[in-house]
Amino acid sequence: MTKDHPTPDKKSSGGAAPEPLSPGLYIVATPIGNLRDITLRALDVLRGASLVACEDTRTTRTLLSHYGINTAMTAYHDHSDDKRRDALLDKVADGAAVALVSDAGTPLISDPGYKLVREARARGLRVEPIPGPSSVLAALSAAGAPTDRFLFAGFPPPKSKARREALAELSEARATLVFLESPKRLAASLADMAAVFGGRRAVVARELTKLYEEFRDGPLPDLAAHYEEVGAPKGELVVVVDPPAARTAAAPEEVDALLRDMLNGGASVRDAADTVSTATGLPRRKVYQAALALAKAKGGS
Repeated sequence: MTKDHPTPDKKSSGGAAPEPLSPGLYIVATPIGNLRDITLRALDVLRGASLVACEDTRTTRTLLSHYGINTAMTAYHDHSDDKRRDALLDKVADGAAVALVSDAGTPLISDPGYKLVREARARGLRVEPIPGPSSVLAALSAAGAPTDRFLFAGFPPPKSKARREALAELSEARATLVFLESPKRLAASLADMAAVFGGRRAVVARELTKLYEEFRDGPLPDLAAHYEEVGAPKGELVVVVDPPAARTAAAPEEVDALLRDMLNGGASVRDAADTVSTATGLPRRKVYQAALALAKAKGGS
């Protein structure tokens, strides 16, 4: 059984007025760069909607104008108040078809909209996804990382201490990790990932689907050093990090040797325990106790 929405045909795809849409909230994915990366169904929905709710009307106007679409627009973003959200849903309840778009890609994927969708469902209103472009999936598909299990972690915290704590929570996840990051924080963020994740392979995807699209891959320490040297890149970024390699239990003498090397090199007990725990996969508390014992023995001698 097909859903109740217009089937794309020559009339609706050619720019003429399409059939009216059923009342509801339509979550419409839009291009992340190349304006041709939009589905025919998305164009039909944008033409047939009563209203397009968008993150920034100036950005969405460029897309609609490119395809000769004159549907009315209104701003809706994470800072919109409850009155704006209620007003949009009241329109849907009264029979309108409202299309929700973000500036680029699939709404709600690190973009505004979940409060609107959640409230629409709570009110029993129709919510229909119109799938399409996503920077997360575009980067993942071309990164060469395992895709049977992945975890999208959004933007890491901006400050290093909080960022390392957040990364540490993800360090044992047996999945490919996908992050978004700003250009000015990329080098520092990669350095923190290297400190927490070690030498895992990663890929930095830049300007996806745009003229200067670029993929750079390598061990996290090498990527961090590269962007520290060349400076902040331009454009939108996605970072894909390989999952941790399968580990075998480290022998106690191996752990002690690693800890001694770090302590003799001037590392604190805490830093040595953190690094060796990450490298061996052993519980941090157990490694910390070993490091503390070695430090005391060294001090006593």
